[in-house]
Amino acid sequence: MKKTALFPGSFDPYTKGHHDIVMRGLNLFDEIIISIGHNTTKKSRYFDIDLMVTKIKTLYTDISGVKVVVYNELTSSLAKTHEAKYLLRGLRNTTDFEYENTISQMNRYLNEELETVFLITSPEFAAISSTIIREVHRYGGNVDKFLPYKV
Repeated sequence: MKKTALFPGSFDPYTKGHHDIVMRGLNLFDEIIISIGHNTTKKSRYFDIDLMVTKIKTLYTDISGVKVVVYNELTSSLAKTHEAKYLLRGLRNTTDFEYENTISQMNRYLNEELETVFLITSPEFAAISSTIIREVHRYGGNVDKFLPYKV
């Protein structure tokens, strides 16, 4: 049976830390679906969603087992649609764990077949935050070191 995992997030932007989680996740799963969601708690996107889709798809052109989708529904429902039994999530610190643990519990309540798998972020990417990258970019700072593509 094929092991499919969703890797959900707003990916605004998609960072080297995200890329690291996907590449390591490919050792565990046959397919990873990078799922770019519309986060209702965020006012608006900084990076255009179509730009992110293009950049991410280009990044994985030569890597089988990675797909990219955009969604506007519950992650647990998206998992059912794609027959994904796993959610892949990265953890940078204990704050991430507290937040992700709560979401994991709710996803499991909504979809009993859905398991969340946490990977600890590689040390060299632990300080990378999409929020900080957006701020640096907004004020003209160079963020190329933190992204696996050019913006």
